Amino acid sequence: MTTSSDLKEDQQSLVGDYDAISNVVQLCLDGEAKGDVTKLQEAFHQDARMFGELAGTRYDVPIQELFDMAAQGPADTGNYQSRIVSITQVGDAATATVAEEGYWGTVSFIDFFSLCRISGTWKIVNKTFAHVGGEPPA
Repeated sequence: MTTSSDLKEDQQSLVGDYDAISNVVQLCLDGEAKGDVTKLQEAFHQDARMFGELAGTRYDVPIQELFDMAAQGPADTGNYQSRIVSITQVGDAATATVAEEGYWGTVSFIDFFSLCRISGTWKIVNKTFAHVGGEPPA
């Protein structure tokens, strides 16, 4: 029999997980915006990968390449905006969808993140992106 105490604990863990997942994704977005590799390293699992295409170039790469790109050219050049538009979580697995606009000034992306809770900590294990507008800088 489920008690109101059990339901309260379940709700708190769902809210806590949602907040933890949201915080990890936001850490990634903040890291990309400012070129802060320390934040990116905190958000991603060390073996994470990134997949997507930008201006005809495939990026099916270890996540270190995202760190290097962010350090060389932060996303926020004056009008960058990002929003987490959805989070879905079941047990120790989660996904998050993010919209980014004004990346490097004009580029827009939709990002799909896969996350896992590993040893009690949520980490991004995959970033897949779709380039949906704008042109990257030369």
